[in-house]
Amino acid sequence: MIKNYLKIAWRNALRQKTLFGINVMGLAIGIATCLTIGLYVAHELSYDSFHEKGDRIVRIVIKGKIGDEIIEEVPVPAPVALALVQDLPEVQKAARLRAIGEPKVTYKENNLRQGRFAFVDPDFFQIFSLPLLKGNVDTALKKPNSIILTQSQAKRYFGQEDPIGKMLEIEGVGFYTNDGYMQNDGLYTVTGLMADLPKNSHFDYQLFASMSSNKGAVSQSWVNGDYLAYLLLNQTSSIERLQANLPAIIKKYMQAQIEQSLGMSYEEFLAQGNKFGFYAEPLSAIYFSNIKNNNVKSANRKTVYMFGAIALFMLIIACINFMNLSTAAAGKRMREIGMRKVLGSNRNQLIFQFMAEAFVASTVATLIGLLLWTLTLPYFNNTADTNFELLQLFSPYFLITVGGLVVFITLLAGSYPAFFMSSFKPVKALKNRFTSNGSSVIRNGLVVFQFAVSITLIIATLVVSGQMHYILNKDVGYDREQTIVIRSAGRLGNDLKAFKESVEKDSRVVNASTSAFVPAGPSDQGGTTVTTKHEIPQTLRTKVYNIDEAYIPTLGMEVVNGRNFSKEFGSEKNNIIINQTAVRTFGMVGNPLGQTLTVATDNMGGRKEVTVVGVVKDFHSRSLHGLIEPLIMEYNPYYGLIIKSQTEDMAGLVGAIKTEWDTFKSGESFEYAFLDELYQETYRKESNTGTILQFFALLTIFVACLGLFGLVTFTAEQRFKEIGIRKVLGSSVLQIVHMLSKDFLKWVLVAMLIAFPLGYYLMNQWLEDFSYRIQIHWWVFAIAGLTTIAIAFATISYKSVKAALMNPVKSLRTE
Repeated sequence: MIKNYLKIAWRNALRQKTLFGINVMGLAIGIATCLTIGLYVAHELSYDSFHEKGDRIVRIVIKGKIGDEIIEEVPVPAPVALALVQDLPEVQKAARLRAIGEPKVTYKENNLRQGRFAFVDPDFFQIFSLPLLKGNVDTALKKPNSIILTQSQAKRYFGQEDPIGKMLEIEGVGFYTNDGYMQNDGLYTVTGLMADLPKNSHFDYQLFASMSSNKGAVSQSWVNGDYLAYLLLNQTSSIERLQANLPAIIKKYMQAQIEQSLGMSYEEFLAQGNKFGFYAEPLSAIYFSNIKNNNVKSANRKTVYMFGAIALFMLIIACINFMNLSTAAAGKRMREIGMRKVLGSNRNQLIFQFMAEAFVASTVATLIGLLLWTLTLPYFNNTADTNFELLQLFSPYFLITVGGLVVFITLLAGSYPAFFMSSFKPVKALKNRFTSNGSSVIRNGLVVFQFAVSITLIIATLVVSGQMHYILNKDVGYDREQTIVIRSAGRLGNDLKAFKESVEKDSRVVNASTSAFVPAGPSDQGGTTVTTKHEIPQTLRTKVYNIDEAYIPTLGMEVVNGRNFSKEFGSEKNNIIINQTAVRTFGMVGNPLGQTLTVATDNMGGRKEVTVVGVVKDFHSRSLHGLIEPLIMEYNPYYGLIIKSQTEDMAGLVGAIKTEWDTFKSGESFEYAFLDELYQETYRKESNTGTILQFFALLTIFVACLGLFGLVTFTAEQRFKEIGIRKVLGSSVLQIVHMLSKDFLKWVLVAMLIAFPLGYYLMNQWLEDFSYRIQIHWWVFAIAGLTTIAIAFATISYKSVKAALMNPVKSLRTE
C-alpha cells in the first residue's frame, strides 16, 4: 500500500513539473538554511557541555562600582581561588589559570612561537574533563617547571617522538606586576600529553604549565591580579549558597588592603556609594557572559538566538509555500478527488496519498538542500568564522537530524493541503465547483507571516549595515590609516632603540613611537587609582598608557590644552597627560594645567603627586560598545613600536622594515599589523552578522515571493471565469491587474504594520550593546516597506498580466 502511495505521488510530481519544482526549490532553500544555521546554533549552545562535572563548575568574577565607573572583570587576584577552597565548605576544589600568550619554545636547534600558554594549578585537570593520553593527571603539574602539551602541539616540537620527559626551553612567560618582573623563563619538562581541546571549549590553550613555575602565583595582593579562578562545588552545594558566603571573604581578606590602597576606611569607601564583590558564574554561562576577557572565547547570546530564529522562520516559510502552492493547484485535481471518492476511496486514504506527495517533495528537497549545504558551507565558514566540515554529513547525529527534518516537513507542510483537499464533496468536485472562503483566511494569514518576517529581516540588515558604516567612518580621535603596529618589537631586547632609529631613517616613515599600548586590537593594559579634586575626595580607578613623546603625533591625536611630552623639558617622570573625560571625572575645576593629582604607585598604599602638563582630545581606546574612560598618559617608552607612514607602496615599506629587523639576527619572527585592520577586526563579529543577515534576508523574501506566487495562482484560477466575463464586458488588462493586485498588496501592508514595530524593538535591543550608536530613522522602514512592495508587486504582476491576457473564450467555454 505504501509503495503504491509513493508511486502515485511520484507520477503526480512528474505530471505537474512546475508546481513540484517550485515546491522543492522553496523547501530545499529552507532546509539548507536550517541545516547551516542549525549547526552554528547547536555548536554555540554546546560550549563547555563536554565537562562531566559542568553543572558544579563556576568561575569567580568581580563586579562593583567605584565613583561613576562600573566594574565588571573576569581576572581576579592570585590568592582568591585558594582562599575560597580553604574557607568555604561549598567548594571542593579550586584552580587558577594565568594566560601568557605565545612564548618562544626551543627544542634542540628549532624554535617556535605557536601555541597559547597558560599556568594552571594541579587541580585544573581534576575540575575539567581533560584526560591525559600520557602521564599521570594527579602528579603531572605538582612540580615546578612541569608542562602538559596538547597532541598537535607536541607534534610540532617532537614529531613522532614520545614527548614525555623531554625538555623545552621556554622564553617570554614572564610578566610585570606591582612587585616587579616575574621571571618565569627556563627549561620545562613535559610530564603529560592530552588530546586537543574540543572546539566548543571557552578556553583554548596548547601548553599548560604548573602554577608553581609562576613566581607571581604566591602574591598575597587582593587588589590586583590577572588570574581566572574556577571552582568545583560539592555535590550538595549550590551557586546560591556559595554566593551568600562571598561577601565575608571580601571583609576577611580584602578590607585591609582596600583601605591601604585607597587611603580611606572600608566604611567610608561604601558610604561614597561604592561597592565591590565577587560573583559566581556557572560554567554554562561563561561563553555568553557579558563580562568579556581576551583570554577566553565569548559570544553574544542575542545573536545566536537571532540566527536560530532565522533558521526556524525560513523553514516555516518554505513549508507555508508548499501549503499555498498545493492548495493553489487543488482546482486542477478536483475531478481526480471526486472520482477517487466515487470509486470508494475514503478520506483517510486520500490524506495518506497527499501526505505521500508531501513526503516525496520533502525527500527530494532534502537531497537538494544537502547539496546546497555542501556548496555554501565554505562561504558560511568564512563569513561566520566557523570551521564546520563536510564529514559532519555522515555523523549519526546529523543523519538523525536530517531524517527528523524530512518527517517534520512532511507533517507541517503536507497536513493542511491533505486535510483541505480530502474534504471536497464528491458531487461538487466532479462539477469542478471549487470554493474555499474559510481556508482563504488561513492562507492570507500565512502570507502575512511570511512577509512580516521578510520585512523584519530587511530592517535588521539596514540597521546593522548602518551601525557598521557609522563605526568604520566615525572619528575615533586618532588616525588609523597607514599605521603599522609591531607589538613584539621588544623581543629585540636592547636592540629595540637601534631598530627604531633605523626605521625612522626611511623617507616613507613620518613618525615612530615606542609603546605597546594600542587603541585598537591587542594591547597592553595598565591602571592606577586617582584621588579626585571633588569637595569630598574620591578614589577612582583609571587607565594608564605608557608612551613616549612621539606617541601622540604618530597616532594623529590632538592636544587640546597644554603640551605633549618632550625631551626639551628634561625629566617627565612626574608629569602626566590626561584626556578630556579625566578632567571631568576627576572634578578638576578651571584650567587643569599645572594641577596635581595623587596617584597610587603600588597596592600597599604608595602614592605620588603628578602634575598635569597636557590634555588630549578624547579618543576611543577600546570598542564603541563602551564609553570613553578617564585616561592618564605617563612618559615610559615601552616594548612595542608604532610606525606612521606616508606612501602608496606599503608592501615595499613593510618589506624594508622586515629586512632591517632581520639584520639584528634575534631569531625572532617579524610580526606586524595595520592599525586600520586591527580596528576593523574589533568589529568583525558585527560585520559578519550584517553580511549573514543580508544574505538570508534576500533568501527569505525570495522564498516568501514563491508563496505569494502560489496565492496569486490560486486566486487567478478561482476567478478564472470572472476574469473572462470582465474582459468580455470591456475591462482592460490594467484594470484586471489592479483588481488582482490590490487583494494581495493589502496583506503585504498588513505585514508591514506588524514588522515595523517588531523590527524597531528587536534592533533597538541589539543597538543597546553599543554606547555609541545610530538612531533608527523613519527612512529605514520606508526602504524596507517600498522594497518589499516592489518585489511583491513584480511577483503579482507576472501572474496577473498572464491571467488578464488570456483569451476569455477559454474561460467561458463550459458555460
